[in-house]
Amino acid sequence: MDASDKKFRGSFTTLSVFPEDAPDKPEFVVLDFVKGNCVAVNGKKLSPLGVMKTLNKIGGKHGVGRVDMVENRYVGMKSRVCMKRPAAPSCTSRTGKWKASRWTGRSCTCGTRSFRVTRAGVLRLLVRAGTVCVAGAGDESQKNVTGTVRVKLYKGNIMVAGRKSPVSLYNPHIATMEADPTKAYNQDDATGFIRLNALRLKVAAKVQRKK
Repeated sequence: MDASDKKFRGSFTTLSVFPEDAPDKPEFVVLDFVKGNCVAVNGKKLSPLGVMKTLNKIGGKHGVGRVDMVENRYVGMKSRVCMKRPAAPSCTSRTGKWKASRWTGRSCTCGTRSFRVTRAGVLRLLVRAGTVCVAGAGDESQKNVTGTVRVKLYKGNIMVAGRKSPVSLYNPHIATMEADPTKAYNQDDATGFIRLNALRLKVAAKVQRKK
């Protein structure tokens, strides 16, 4: 069964239209985040429920959040799932909170972002199992996920059109290969980094040759 077949328009379009039925012009939406939580849409402060309802309406109009996948059920069997969730797609659809929070989270370190992804997967399993005792464990990792993201919605797609954060770690004057290396990124430093990172590969190669 093709869930995108036109004959299912009445069943699979309750929250999100088919992308081909979406407007022919893109729409830009501005989302404000504070400590990992979306607190405003297009400059209007909203409660979490208000954010959900607003994004469901806007995203659904553009065919955002449609998922047709086969997943692992908690009891072990495979199951096909067809979902419509414009405001809060899962990580599987790569548009969680319209992936805006992921872009705001670029102000975090790589390790923090990895923890957030791992924690999200663990929490998903725990929620399914009826256990949410570690739900607040990642609050510390979210404290710097603050800023504004501008996203472009078009035919089922979400594209980041701009982002800014008062606590972003990105500095264009440092992350450049054009500036004075004594004041910014020094490309010569990369050689030592690469050499250290390659040590494990050299050791592994020697062990393999002995076999």
